[in-house]
Amino acid sequence: MSEMAKNLILWLIIAAVLLSIFQNFKGGPVPETITYTNFVDEVQNGAVRSVVIDGLEIEGERHSGAGFRTIRPDIYDSGLMSDLLNNNVNVEGREPDKASFWQQLFLAAFPILLIVAIFMFFMRQMQGGMGGGRAGPMSFGKSKARLLSEDQIKTTFADVAGVDEAKDDVHELVEFLRDPSKFQSLGGRIPRGVLMSGPPGTGKTLLARAIAGEARVPFFSISGSDFVEMFVGVGASRVRDMFEQAKKQAPCIIFIDEIDAVGRTRGGGWGGGNDEREQTLNQLLVEMDGFEGNEGVIVIAASNRPDVLDKALLRPGRFDRQVFVGLPDIRGREQILKVHVRKVPLDERVNLAILARGTPGFSGADLSNLVNEAALFAARGNRRLVTMEEFEKARDKIMMGAERRSMVMSEDEKANTAYHEAGHAIVGRLTPEHDPVHKVTIIPRGRALGVTQFLPEEDQYSMSRRKLVSMVCSLFGGRIAEELIHGPDGVTTGASNDIERASQVVRAMVTKWGLSERLGPILYGEEEGAAAPFGGGRNFSGSTSQQIDEEVRRIIDECYDTARRLLEENIDILHAMKAALMEYETLDLEQVDDLMARRPVRPPRDWHDGGDYQPGDKVTVQDESGGTPIGGPVEG
Repeated sequence: MSEMAKNLILWLIIAAVLLSIFQNFKGGPVPETITYTNFVDEVQNGAVRSVVIDGLEIEGERHSGAGFRTIRPDIYDSGLMSDLLNNNVNVEGREPDKASFWQQLFLAAFPILLIVAIFMFFMRQMQGGMGGGRAGPMSFGKSKARLLSEDQIKTTFADVAGVDEAKDDVHELVEFLRDPSKFQSLGGRIPRGVLMSGPPGTGKTLLARAIAGEARVPFFSISGSDFVEMFVGVGASRVRDMFEQAKKQAPCIIFIDEIDAVGRTRGGGWGGGNDEREQTLNQLLVEMDGFEGNEGVIVIAASNRPDVLDKALLRPGRFDRQVFVGLPDIRGREQILKVHVRKVPLDERVNLAILARGTPGFSGADLSNLVNEAALFAARGNRRLVTMEEFEKARDKIMMGAERRSMVMSEDEKANTAYHEAGHAIVGRLTPEHDPVHKVTIIPRGRALGVTQFLPEEDQYSMSRRKLVSMVCSLFGGRIAEELIHGPDGVTTGASNDIERASQVVRAMVTKWGLSERLGPILYGEEEGAAAPFGGGRNFSGSTSQQIDEEVRRIIDECYDTARRLLEENIDILHAMKAALMEYETLDLEQVDDLMARRPVRPPRDWHDGGDYQPGDKVTVQDESGGTPIGGPVEG
């Protein structure tokens, strides 16, 4: 129903109600109400001068001038008129009220109008809701893309930091949307689609909004999962409707988040496929590069898994350009922190350059969370400024989990945890090329009873075999420390995560990274992916599998023996570190240095008593090639 029709019906209803009120409104004082018996008595006594009879209602006036009213019983009274005339009462009859033309029209048309209004209401509900935008049965084929006008988008390139290369790649999109003739005069064609890929939280969506904000064009936002429904053909219909809306708003940007939900490689005959998803993908391919052009409509998509996307979607003419939005480097992290601390009151000793150097591997979302957690810690402590102490606590919480100080541990359990974490720290400190020890704690965090945190001195993008072997040795340091103190039967289950991580690293060294002399630089096992039959498989024989297991076992045994030797040679440091952990619960880098040098342990720093922040707070980097952890906190 159009707005004009709805307004017309509303005014008709208001007019009818007002007319009815005016017709029934009577002014003047309200007369006295008396019973019919008293009325008859007064008539017979000659007290009544005149009456007006209106059906069963009788209004009259006495000789004294006072008015009255009464209701005649609904029975035939043949003597009433005789009494009135015999007592010289002036009798007047009132004509029955008749409805006006408009009242009659309204009463006659009201049922029809009511039926029409109900019918239109339900039709609107089925087509998407009466003004509320709620989905209905008839809205299945409509696009769910949310439109933001150019005035609603406040994000610009100034709000996006740490991805300078990605901004350079998409900057010409802004220029094209502002001045297409600059490119068209030279025969150039702007890319129809841009695919942004990279780890989660690196700012892909933010960068897309910044492009629309800089170009001052409408922005359609939708998720890949919004296309696919249980009904076949719905996704394709939504794709068509979305592009039809975009053409009306051209030039504009369509942003499809998590496009891998709909753009995965189509089935190749193995185990069937998803017809609805594939039909939706086919329609998207046609809309992006079909017979009908979409001039002025640029599609920007984001995905964490570009490797699973259909090749037809990535070819030139559809997604002509792929932009990798990776994790920021140290300079990028500093720029991102500057953006996020704009509205945060900072202590003058907070150094964002040191924070950036201490957070390698953090994405933009991680850094935003770091600043927010630090502000929350400061608010809980009723502080006016956010200091480095709050940033330190926030980083520990993000990396190692929240402290569980309410967890009750016996003294024996705490002592065993202290030996375990001390074993990690000592072996990690004595093996070559290992990341420095940043912090050792026996305060339960997350699912761990204690944590030893190793932090690299700088951003790392590759690792040597020596460094990997040292890391495996430190992973076994906690279990070996328990074995040296309590014997083989006293070893606990606290090393389960250490064993799992060590096994993953060593197996990757043998089968993926080519760091085994016996098996050589050969990839054993196919990469998992949608293009591989049944999700991948192994491409080696049973005898090779046995050799892999033997080589993994040999490397782990060598690392285990190395860690045992280091702890046996420094058993006095192991006992001293256990005692320090029992006293302070948490040891920082300086205290670990004192213990390794066999000096008395200095007390912990007080951040709010003028203690200066010492550089060296770094975090672990994840191996982006396979997701295998290559450092970081070692859980006890």
